[in-house]
Amino acid sequence: MASPTLLTPTSKPTPLPFIKPRPTTVAAAASSTPPPPSPPQQPLRRRFLTTSILSPLFLSPLALQTPVAFAEDDQEYVKDTEVVISKVRTTITMDKTDPNVASAVAELRDASNTWVAKYRREKALLGRASFRDMYSALNAVSGHYISFGPTAPIPAKRKARILEEMETAEKALLRGR
Repeated sequence: MASPTLLTPTSKPTPLPFIKPRPTTVAAAASSTPPPPSPPQQPLRRRFLTTSILSPLFLSPLALQTPVAFAEDDQEYVKDTEVVISKVRTTITMDKTDPNVASAVAELRDASNTWVAKYRREKALLGRASFRDMYSALNAVSGHYISFGPTAPIPAKRKARILEEMETAEKALLRGR
């Protein structure tokens, strides 16, 4: 419940004092001719649109030839997804006293970030059940390790859901979905 002092002010607000503008000297006003008028300024939106339309025309050829990290074919997606699934399974089933947990989690994070960056923009993969389940499982694993640290064990309920999503993603991969 809110405090009554926050709801009702204890004192009346006082008005701010009027600030008088500084007087200008007569000598400065009577000096030489006024400065020439500045050229008319384009509105900000027009300048922005002009810049955004013309800027791609001036890009260097090297910037246009940057390779995009898209999958070359379906077999590459299946292979990469299977590798990430195996890494997730081995990492989340490790014992919390294992000295290699932190390095395995770091390796898993690297692999999952690479997988997501590579396949998230592929329009052909976005509707697949394997992609959806894999993305959801990776999000749950990454979120857990980011929030609780690399050595924190995953709770049983979350681990079961992640393993179930991995299993359904594997089945969907085998069916070509």
